Amino acid sequence: MMRGTYVTILLVFAIFAVQDCKGFTDPRDVFAINSLYTSLGYPLLPGWVPYGLDPCGDKWHGVLCVNSNVTAIVLNDSNLGGELSEGIGSFASIIQIDLSNNHIGGSIPSNLPVTVKTLSLSGNQLTGSIPDTLSSLGQLSDLSLNNNHLSGVIPDAFQQLKTLINMDLSGNSLSGQLPPSMGNLSSLTTLHLQNNQLSGILDVLQDLALTDLNIENNLFSGPIPAKLLSIPTFRRAGNPFNTTIIPSPVISPSPAPFAVLSPDVAPSLPSTVPSGQGLQHSGRQKSSNSTKHVKFIAIAGLLTLVILGLGVCLLMSRYLKRRRQTQKEAKRHHAYAYSSPKGTPKHDQSVQKPYYDAEKGLRPGTGNGKAQGRNISLNTSEAVQHKGMKSTTSYTDDDLDSEMESTVSDILPPPPPPFLSALSAERMVVNPILPPITSDRHAKKNVNSAEFFTIASLQQYTNSFSQDNLIGGGMLGTVYRAESPKKLLAVKKLDTAVTRRQSDQEFVEMVSNISRLKHENIVKLVGYCSEHGQRLLVYEYCRNGTLHEALHLDDEIHRKLSWSTRVRIALQAARALEYLHEVCHPPIVHQNFKSANVLLDDELAVRMSDCGLAPLMSSDSTTQLQGCGYGAPELELGSYSCQSDVYSFGVVMLELLTGRKSYDRSRPRGEQLLVRWAIPRLHDIDSLSRMVDPSLNGSYPSKSLSRFADIISLCIQSEPEFRPPMSEIVQNLLHMI
Repeated sequence: MMRGTYVTILLVFAIFAVQDCKGFTDPRDVFAINSLYTSLGYPLLPGWVPYGLDPCGDKWHGVLCVNSNVTAIVLNDSNLGGELSEGIGSFASIIQIDLSNNHIGGSIPSNLPVTVKTLSLSGNQLTGSIPDTLSSLGQLSDLSLNNNHLSGVIPDAFQQLKTLINMDLSGNSLSGQLPPSMGNLSSLTTLHLQNNQLSGILDVLQDLALTDLNIENNLFSGPIPAKLLSIPTFRRAGNPFNTTIIPSPVISPSPAPFAVLSPDVAPSLPSTVPSGQGLQHSGRQKSSNSTKHVKFIAIAGLLTLVILGLGVCLLMSRYLKRRRQTQKEAKRHHAYAYSSPKGTPKHDQSVQKPYYDAEKGLRPGTGNGKAQGRNISLNTSEAVQHKGMKSTTSYTDDDLDSEMESTVSDILPPPPPPFLSALSAERMVVNPILPPITSDRHAKKNVNSAEFFTIASLQQYTNSFSQDNLIGGGMLGTVYRAESPKKLLAVKKLDTAVTRRQSDQEFVEMVSNISRLKHENIVKLVGYCSEHGQRLLVYEYCRNGTLHEALHLDDEIHRKLSWSTRVRIALQAARALEYLHEVCHPPIVHQNFKSANVLLDDELAVRMSDCGLAPLMSSDSTTQLQGCGYGAPELELGSYSCQSDVYSFGVVMLELLTGRKSYDRSRPRGEQLLVRWAIPRLHDIDSLSRMVDPSLNGSYPSKSLSRFADIISLCIQSEPEFRPPMSEIVQNLLHMI
């Protein structure tokens, strides 16, 4: 209440303060945009000035007006930080707010403009919950809050949102059930809720006019409503749907052993039996049952002790024999390790695969379906292989202890069944989803050349991942500057929604593969971290940021990008992709190639990032790549290959040529998508010269420009088979140097 009163007072003050000014813009919009500018930390935006009185008249960058009213603020991919202020709700007639793909933190303001139709805050660092004041946005048609850090339940605030068509809440940490008011979204056609922790059933969605529904990687349960199965695009993997539940067998109640009945409480008897006879018979039967129970328990206990004793003796003899053999093998392995050539990379096999796959529902002890009934004389290494684990050259004492624990259940028979009276009447769940087995002893090891970092050390190097050390972010996570005792590092903190797609073992294998990439134009992976549910990748630091920043945000570096420098950057990026596609076996598809992943070192040399991270990409990631102008046409069909990387490379070359973004909403509709705008101009020499980055001031050879355009034209062919391989592109660029 006090906060709202404060905003009102400021608004009134702003209106009176500007009444005598010559500004063209509505005073309410002046107050709102100044409040937003302040809360964002006064970012460097063209035309924006602190306490500006006329954003419409002065044509602030990204601000669209109709007459004297601000109708849209479009500042996506503008490297914005700070937070959103409550004053944003003071806009009088705003229709569109797009602040997506920035680094804005804090919570979503509860005071939002009631006139807004498109609200896009995706790809930021927003925290807290979704405000229930969404219910006041009666004209809202598009809502995008995906890829933030929002938590809590989805508010029951959709009663009045009859015009909402698209809603994306994916990639957060939202929990709880879907609110009942979602059933009122009569115009909703696209709903993305994937990669959250939402639970419950989907009945509330069954009567909506959905054509695109994505609920992957949540905790939804129960049967899927039949109406949802007819949705043209319905993605639902990663949910525990249709869990089979069976009741326990009905068991007639009997008194527990050693139970003492109160003399005032007699068991109920059939009405046909006289009470006196019934009591006598019951007493004799109770005594007989108790005696049988005691005998049964004694015999079962004795058998259990004998079996356990034999098992322990057998296990200890095997353990001692195996340990003596291991010590001999360790000596041989030690001698062999030091005789190998120095610097030869060795695959680290110390990380063993989990005993079972939680997603497939395999339980410990079942293995491949052959674990039960196997010969007890099976040796330890065979047992490890039978479990689906990688055999290792040598074992430590800890490894043997772990191995012994893993085979105890196979050597010893199962314990005797519990007494029938101890069985509960609760239902039993068949094939429960078990948590993955994680071994910190194996995880906390260096993988090839990648060093293991602890969370504590990375917190120290990044000042607890402070905003001051934030470098940037993307669809996979955020990147922070880290000052280690040795050198500067860049730490990529993977989003929780991304890390859910891999088991611990798969993540370590991915790190191992990335650490083997050795190329002068690929940024080096220094290390990794996998602790406390967090996964991070540690890279070398590149002081000059990304090519995207150099072309579109950093004027100082932009001035250094001469024509020859741009050709050299294109050549080095091409060599990096050539290495991935044609030198690595099997070939590695980058799958996220864009100017934001082309890093520049002190000499403006290319260090390509995100190589080998394709296993973390989802269908949404490729959709985002296509949405920002880098995606090849075949991505719509779910196809991605090396030739798709070639297309993305052609788009980056277009950025180098024109100085324009791959997708820019601030431009007229026909110029927003760079490829579509550029294709008809690439083969006309006059049009080509007009589309060159104006900052070059005509300082380029016309022949070189023509060759550069020819290469671009080949790369962005609509059919993948017509695009050249990267080795051919490298040769063509070499002829231009």
